[in-house]
Amino acid sequence: MSHFSEIPEVLEDLRQGRLIVLVDDEDRENEGDLVAAAQFVTPAVINFMAKHGRGLICLALTAERCDQLALHPQTIDNTARLGTAFTVSVDAREGITTGISAADRAHTIRVVLDEKTQPVDLARPG
Repeated sequence: MSHFSEIPEVLEDLRQGRLIVLVDDEDRENEGDLVAAAQFVTPAVINFMAKHGRGLICLALTAERCDQLALHPQTIDNTARLGTAFTVSVDAREGITTGISAADRAHTIRVVLDEKTQPVDLARPG
């Protein structure tokens, strides 16, 4: 029997820095995503996500934050089956090497979260 946690329990797990598995609808992709509150992301968390999740490492941002950082849609004509709203990929302009390592990805997330970060602080594409 599957166990799904109640929303307050999940929110508390996120507040405590724990990873959760967020499962979408059976009629959508019927998959689970590894989710962590971005302020708790470390290279170890990124490594776990990459190794066990085997998919993209994504960062959810508000439209306002995307505007502040000049993060434009990845494509003007989104023809993806589910219309997922990806922006252009980014890396931190400073403090990383290739951008692909878990440490580089965690650093980029910290840079994006920093309220002082400006569009010029991000390299595109990342």
